Amino acid sequence: MSSAAGRAAAARLTESNRRMAEQFVDSFYRRKNVREAFMSFVAVDYLQHNPTIADGREAAIAALKPMFSRPGAQFDVKRILVDGNLAAVHLHGRPSADAPGGAVVDLFRLEGGKIVEHWDVLQPMPTHAANAHPMF
Repeated sequence: MSSAAGRAAAARLTESNRRMAEQFVDSFYRRKNVREAFMSFVAVDYLQHNPTIADGREAAIAALKPMFSRPGAQFDVKRILVDGNLAAVHLHGRPSADAPGGAVVDLFRLEGGKIVEHWDVLQPMPTHAANAHPMF
């Protein structure tokens, strides 16, 4: 495969995964439909790197549905980055409108049109900062 063909294939993979990631983000974070999002876009044997959630799609649904179903919970997606088989979602998550919440980056590995692996990084919103730069 020539380098031009390889770059074209990589670009197609990125664009296909970008469309899937955007659909997942809309269903999961914006509409907060945890079960629909996970049944449509996550593999059954999903690998979870968050130490508080077990592996598997059903374990993720069970762990995340209560948080996302909470009245007033807000998940403001700031950006979606996709490169090949990796997607990152940067968001401001809050349990309620008056809570400061935290900055979150969810990192997903995609394979065959499904999310197969997840890592996350969470940072509480500070009450004071050493600089004037916003978290988002």
